Amino acid sequence: MDENKKKLARAGGFWILLVAGLVLEATACLQYFYSRTAIQHEAENRARAELRAAELEINAATAELEAAAKMLTNMVELSLDNPEGMYTCTRTLVETLDNVESAGVAFIADYYPSKGRWYEICSSRISSGDSARIYTRQIGNKDHDYFQAEWFNNGLTIDSTWWSEPYLDDAGAQAMVVSCSYPVHDKEGKVVAVVCVDLSISRLHRVSEYLQVYKDSYYSIASATGVDIVARPDTMPGRKYMIFEEEIDATGWHISIIIPEDILYADLRHVGLIVTILMILGLALLIFIMYHSGRNIQNLISANSQKERMMNELEIAQTIQRAMLPKVFPPFADRLDLNIYGMVDPAKEIGGDLYDFYVRHDKLFFCVGDVSGKGVPASLVMATIRSLFRSVTAHEEHAHLIATQINDTLAEQNDQNMFVTLFIGVLDLTNGHLHYCNAGHNAPLLNGEMLTVLPNLPIGVLTGFEYQSQEIDLHPSDLLFLYTDGLTEAENTRHELFGESRMLEEVKKMLALRPRQIVDAMRATVAAFAGDAQQSDDLTMLAIRFQLPAIVMRNDIQQIPTLAEWVDGLNVPAEFNMPINLALEEAVSNVMLYAYPDRTDGKVFVEYLEVPTEQGRQMIFTISDSGIPFDPTQKSEADITLSAEERAIGGLGIHLVRQLMDQIIYERIDDKNILTLIKKL
Repeated sequence: MDENKKKLARAGGFWILLVAGLVLEATACLQYFYSRTAIQHEAENRARAELRAAELEINAATAELEAAAKMLTNMVELSLDNPEGMYTCTRTLVETLDNVESAGVAFIADYYPSKGRWYEICSSRISSGDSARIYTRQIGNKDHDYFQAEWFNNGLTIDSTWWSEPYLDDAGAQAMVVSCSYPVHDKEGKVVAVVCVDLSISRLHRVSEYLQVYKDSYYSIASATGVDIVARPDTMPGRKYMIFEEEIDATGWHISIIIPEDILYADLRHVGLIVTILMILGLALLIFIMYHSGRNIQNLISANSQKERMMNELEIAQTIQRAMLPKVFPPFADRLDLNIYGMVDPAKEIGGDLYDFYVRHDKLFFCVGDVSGKGVPASLVMATIRSLFRSVTAHEEHAHLIATQINDTLAEQNDQNMFVTLFIGVLDLTNGHLHYCNAGHNAPLLNGEMLTVLPNLPIGVLTGFEYQSQEIDLHPSDLLFLYTDGLTEAENTRHELFGESRMLEEVKKMLALRPRQIVDAMRATVAAFAGDAQQSDDLTMLAIRFQLPAIVMRNDIQQIPTLAEWVDGLNVPAEFNMPINLALEEAVSNVMLYAYPDRTDGKVFVEYLEVPTEQGRQMIFTISDSGIPFDPTQKSEADITLSAEERAIGGLGIHLVRQLMDQIIYERIDDKNILTLIKKL
């Protein structure tokens, strides 16, 4: 009986173990299935995120080239009466837009009888080593018969932008390119030429390089008709792959990522082997390990998928934003009549604020804007506005027309109903005349006072809105301070706003400072006001000082007499003329003696500002050099009561400067000695 019970017990244990094994095996199979599904979803999500990022960048590149083609068309149509003007049109476009490899305009046969049957002007950026040069020439001839080219014939018949298949442009860009063409009409509306702007295939290769999301994964870009733009490598026979594809709306191109399944599921197979070994060693231990391992794997996959997708999107957006904003200061080393500095401090990883500026034909084009909303959508609109600003200002100099063209372009495709407050200015650096247009943005400050602005609508709200501009003349030493509402609406821990009154008060205290000092000081003031409160909005500031030209002297004591002529031209009050001359001569002599010892080659810059204060006005002279660090204010006071034999050598010059001026300040900024002399009027 006992033996029978034992047999029954063993049989019961066997069946229990068998059932437990089957359950465990089923559990292992289910775990494998769900893990495989999760990995597949993670791979798909990651690939889709990368494809969307690449699509955004390629869309931006193609949109920029389409805008460039239309801009070149406008330039050509305005210059049809001047065949030689085509050289300037194409060269200007290539010089203005870094992403354009080559730009050309090809005319119908014998359009200019004096130029012959073929007349195609092309400007190309040809790289040589680490540098690149722009070549402009007439390339049309019987050997380069562009009448047979696909881009030319389609440009004649299709009244819109048209993208070509990839081809080797051996006459223009001298590289593999895809071309965007657009027809040129004469005054009667007849198509007389076709413009062609080239996008280098090598740039598309660079865009696609980060799509290799897994080891041995491949990527490719194909045209709408299936022609390879970035060719897909050959796959191995018998190897299984997962393919993810995205279509680029603007061009109809397709981007693909191909991932080998054995690479994708390699970790999963390893986990399965471990699970099998653990099952053999003991059911209890295996159940425990499988249960906890399964949960950990799923949590890890989910967390990594979300984190990687977010980080990839934010890194791409941050890279684009940083590349678009001016980041070199001072930006115009050869312009002594302009001092400018700006910054953007986003509240999150990416923001919707922007500023931009550049000089063309002695005119400073600048803008400050704030996009509605936050995050990735706002950053994309910000990038679009910056590109439109550069494109439009390349051929337009009136602020209200610049605003109108940007508004019409953004409003046409504004499905998300986003808008941008934007201040646009065009400053003539030859006479200080400022032409500006305010599109719903905060009014800038001129010398610490609010600038009068008209109430135009923000950009992107209404297509066809006619913007109005205003004009004002700036005087030497005038300071223009632009900002976004992230400054005035900054909050502290008590939810108090920084406010316009506090901003006006702070800027008025800083009128004697340089633009960089003003922006840095205001940023520190806002940070001190906010304390531990979290930043809720992007903060952007741009300070522009229109100033009198400085005097530049070589490190040569014979240059000192030129200071007197320069001071005479400043029209300072007569009673201050001689003291200022003496102080400047002593200060500059000290620089040449100590900052540039042993007759070292170098330059000394002297700048002049006249600014208002609460007590009146004051003259500010700034002496800067790139010599060795030298602080003359640290020189001990010379004891003039001692005899010449008893006094230490040196110190009399700075003593004289202290007696003649009201204040002396020394700073070491950006590897430069900055000595500021202040005289109250």
